[in-house]
Amino acid sequence: MSSPVWPGGREAVRREVWADAAKGACILLVVLWHVITKDYLRIGWRVEVPVPGAWGTLGDLLLTLRMPLFFTISGMFAARALRRPWATVARTRVARFLYLYVLWVSIHTVLLGLTPGFDTTRAHDPAGFAEQLIITPPNLWYLYALALYFTLAKALRRVPAPLLITAALALSIAVAAWPAPLPGNRASLLQNLVFFLAGLYLRPHLERLAAPTGARRAALLGAGYAAALAVMTVAGAQRLPGVWPAVCALAVAFGVSAAPLLAAVPAVGEGLARLGRRTLPVYVIHMPVLALLDHALAGPLSAARGPASWYVLAALHPILMTALVVVLCLLAETALRKARATWLFDLPSRTRRAAAEPVGDRQA
Repeated sequence: MSSPVWPGGREAVRREVWADAAKGACILLVVLWHVITKDYLRIGWRVEVPVPGAWGTLGDLLLTLRMPLFFTISGMFAARALRRPWATVARTRVARFLYLYVLWVSIHTVLLGLTPGFDTTRAHDPAGFAEQLIITPPNLWYLYALALYFTLAKALRRVPAPLLITAALALSIAVAAWPAPLPGNRASLLQNLVFFLAGLYLRPHLERLAAPTGARRAALLGAGYAAALAVMTVAGAQRLPGVWPAVCALAVAFGVSAAPLLAAVPAVGEGLARLGRRTLPVYVIHMPVLALLDHALAGPLSAARGPASWYVLAALHPILMTALVVVLCLLAETALRKARATWLFDLPSRTRRAAAEPVGDRQA
């Protein structure tokens, strides 16, 4: 059986700005989702309009966009790395992501133990910790998924790409239609492999979709995505076979087509692109930061009742809290790197080589 042609064979070393902007938007959506579900909706907002319910609904709807698009972009950046020898892939990708996963699950277990009232998954004993590491990944499951996806993609590199993508799509359809929810993030782990592989093998098609002159196409895809979301939600069709992955695929198409337009917005695009190149520290640090802020603020906010401005705070709280959490994460990363704690963000053996490695190879 012939080996498939790896996409992106002539890719430049530099990263595409639109792809970094898309990753920046995705990490903001990840933090926003956790702010909504783990902090905002737990506050007893004394408002007579359904603002909290609207934020909760929005967070649920965007589940179809943030991680599928995140993994698609990660797959696009993976092609160059996967052409390297097994030993290199095992060290720079599989071992690196597993190291970060185990390290930060351990850190989260300790830090989140300081805020027992914070509503998130945490291990309470060695057996629970082992289960989180292997079977039921917690909030840091993206790192675990990348290690597994890189291993699968490298091991199955001689399998024709259409067959691999079809098998991953069948898995995604089966998991989405499963009658009972799977514990933890197992479902997300299984459902998003197809998007990583799509980014890996369909990169040329995605880059054409991301043409900067595609404003009309982005608008049409956005309208189609919104309509599909509305129909799926109103009809309660999330578990009908094929519906959820189809809506996610439409969301990815919209995200890829809209990202260049977003990246072209002065200041906004540049800021998102810079954030997209620093998604790792935000991803691993934001949950403990959010837990501490929730511990400090949720009680006073629940007990307070203010004038009309209180409604404004209730409406803007998720946005303000998301911005605050991201800023604190970036400040924490800067401080930790200045303190030479670079081992928190990379394999210790790779920290000296990272500066000489092309940026496009450094992150998936």
